Amino acid sequence: MVKKAQQEEIPFEEAMSELERLVETMEKGELSLEESLESFERGVTLTRICQQALKTAEQKIEILTANSSDAELEPFQSD
Repeated sequence: MVKKAQQEEIPFEEAMSELERLVETMEKGELSLEESLESFERGVTLTRICQQALKTAEQKIEILTANSSDAELEPFQSD
């Protein structure tokens, strides 16, 4: 089964903005328990999307700054 975060393709900046809005809303403490849980779940998904985007960017930077000029991008293998 493919994880929801892997299926959803949102640009990094959009995911971060949505995550920031979720945090602000949750910090106000005005959500019901159910709404808070839904927001938390969405936040976890957005966090995973952001983490994957950062890992991919880090891998590209490592490849680009390597001494080998013919290095090719390889799929990222997560732990």
